[in-house]
Amino acid sequence: MFSLNKLLVCLSFLVAITFSSIALAEDISHFGIGKTATPEEIAGWDIDVRPDGKGLPKGQGSISVGEELYEAKCASCHGSFGEGVGRWPPLAGGEDSLREDRPEKTVGSYWPYASTLWDYINRAMPFPAPQSLKPDEVYAITAYVLYLNDLVEDDFVLTQDNLASIKMPNEDNFYIDDRPDTNNTRCMKKCKDPSKIVVIQSLSGITPDQEKEESTTEQNNSLSETAIAGKAIYTSSCLVCHGSGVAGAPTLTDKESWAKRLEQGMDTVVKHAIGGFLGEKGMMPPKGGNMSLTDEDVKNAVHYMVEAE
Repeated sequence: MFSLNKLLVCLSFLVAITFSSIALAEDISHFGIGKTATPEEIAGWDIDVRPDGKGLPKGQGSISVGEELYEAKCASCHGSFGEGVGRWPPLAGGEDSLREDRPEKTVGSYWPYASTLWDYINRAMPFPAPQSLKPDEVYAITAYVLYLNDLVEDDFVLTQDNLASIKMPNEDNFYIDDRPDTNNTRCMKKCKDPSKIVVIQSLSGITPDQEKEESTTEQNNSLSETAIAGKAIYTSSCLVCHGSGVAGAPTLTDKESWAKRLEQGMDTVVKHAIGGFLGEKGMMPPKGGNMSLTDEDVKNAVHYMVEAE
């Protein structure tokens, strides 16, 4: 007989599994991995500050307090006056040097916004203990670095309300780059078959442990003598690009691309390989960049790439 206690235990177990499954389904992405970030985790990563002050926490810091903190946590690398120690970058100086042959890019001479200084100190400083400063300490150190660059007076107190009002000397020389982040255009018609699009995970001839031994007996039987002579040249000088399709280079297996090129005639293809060529989808440097190759070497390598299966 199934006792009442056992029945209750089973029912409880089933209910727990059901609710756990629902929670899990709501918590993870459709890929079935990971979990939804908690508000606390999101807040931990969401620390960036915009030039208009958005993202700044409440707080304040005076120059006098900032000087003490700077000497204790920053001066060993950046110098007491922001001049930089050894190879560590200077933070002050360099005014009107940006047009010189060796411009000195500092907070005062180059940086566009005071918010960038606050964000960087808060995010990455001090070395080697980033994000160890409290907001008031970040405000104080930021105020002191601005003071070292003669951007604020010695009685200035920096807060979340006045940081965005600070005008940096080089701000007007920065502008929003609204260019697209890629030169490619979106395909709307006659698009490439998605099944033929390959993500390159390694570069043949460069990425270690990726090379595979090939059985060449059958292949060599189908190649011309010219192509057989070009195989070693291909392996040593052409494989890096033509083995992976870098810069639009047709690979051995991309018969469609080779067929389009061969419409010009083999002599033209060889000529482009020897002298270099700039096409719509890529470029071929003269002799693949290896000028020690003879014209005959390049010709043989091209024949191998065209004939190889």
